[in-house]
Amino acid sequence: MWAEQKRGIHVSQAELLCKDGCGYYGNPAWQGYCSKCWRERIHKTETSRPENGFHSDGGFQLTFSKFEEKKNVEKGRRSSTMKRLFWGTPSPPRQESLEGQEAAVKAFQSLEPGDFPGFLKLLRKPASQRLQSRCTAFLNTIEAYHDLPVEKQSDHVQDFYQNITVHFNGLPEAQVSQMMEHIEKLIMTRLHKWVFCHDSCDDEQKDLMLQRRIKSLNWVTPQMLRVPFPKCSSDSDPYLPAITAIIEMDAKRAPQDKLACVSKCSQNVFQALALTNSQPANADDFLSGLVYVVLRANPPRLHSNMNYITRFGLPHSLMAGETGYYFTNLSCAVAFIEKLDGPALNLTPEEFSRYMQRRSALSKPAEADSQRRARENRETLEDLQKRQEKVDQGVRTLQEQLEQWVRSVQEKVEDVAAQSSLIENSLAECLEKSAAGGRDQSVLVLRDDADLNRADPADTEC
Repeated sequence: MWAEQKRGIHVSQAELLCKDGCGYYGNPAWQGYCSKCWRERIHKTETSRPENGFHSDGGFQLTFSKFEEKKNVEKGRRSSTMKRLFWGTPSPPRQESLEGQEAAVKAFQSLEPGDFPGFLKLLRKPASQRLQSRCTAFLNTIEAYHDLPVEKQSDHVQDFYQNITVHFNGLPEAQVSQMMEHIEKLIMTRLHKWVFCHDSCDDEQKDLMLQRRIKSLNWVTPQMLRVPFPKCSSDSDPYLPAITAIIEMDAKRAPQDKLACVSKCSQNVFQALALTNSQPANADDFLSGLVYVVLRANPPRLHSNMNYITRFGLPHSLMAGETGYYFTNLSCAVAFIEKLDGPALNLTPEEFSRYMQRRSALSKPAEADSQRRARENRETLEDLQKRQEKVDQGVRTLQEQLEQWVRSVQEKVEDVAAQSSLIENSLAECLEKSAAGGRDQSVLVLRDDADLNRADPADTEC
């Protein structure tokens, strides 16, 4: 009874929130902080880093201070150069007319939620020319400097999100969030090929490690995780729609589209849990179901997709709301899988080790069986190759015989044509001779008739 009660995953709402107590959702990728508190923490760490130098010698300290000052000036110059590349020259921006701003705001207000094609049409209009120019300039600059470390690119994208919101100052907060989602989709759909699974990070290696880890845990049953299943006897898995949704995440390019797959997966998990009983599912059941879905799906490039969302997604989508809750639970599920051990499944370390060794032992016969099938396939291919060679030889022989037959037929046809020509010539000569003989006889007959006409009638009577 005690074992049955200890079985499962337990998480409280407070454990999902930021460690700073700001009220937003935290994330294991940010060591339990939300994106805002994490960036502020990193910024404080970088600015409060102590300067290195020997303070015992005053002359050296003065020289080192001058050196640091020169280095900071050079660093500031490079930073200003990068800012000019991303945001243009430091000259004050030209003031847009009040009518143009009102027209742009009114056009954006008329957009329906999620109407990205309509947003693109509005972006091409003269009233949105400055917004379009800034987006285009930022995209071109990021593509030109795609060799920058991915964390630097993430900082630039987040700064761009923060600075571009001034174009939507006249809109309500909900519509500003919608416009920023359109901006994110516009920017990240084009930058996906440059920043996803970047060469400057080890996302690819961690993807392989996570996939191997999930594959090694395929013996974990829903009962071990205390995942509720419907009592009806059916061959179909009620969590299959959730599994399909989480697998589809890798095919999306914009962070919000990947988050939509996470939300769809989580909603399907809640629907599957609702089939078990009439009571609403609690947070523990949901997290257990989500862990089961990830173990069953083993989604491709899961680590890279989650890092891509945290680096380049809109902060409000991750810090609060439904999508933030679902993504935080997915991060917790992945962290649970990476650290999964026997007590988490209410198993002793010996039992857990036996399950893992059984998995390894089961994989060895599978490897032997695959080698046997590979050997049989090679033998079959060799036999098919020999048969193919025989067929090719027969085809070549048949082709040669066919060519000989065609040549013999052509020769016979030519002989028959030559004989026919001789026969035609002889017939023509005979016809000419017979025609000439007929003309001579006709002349004789005519002459005889003429002689009879000239004769005396009396003689004729006699």
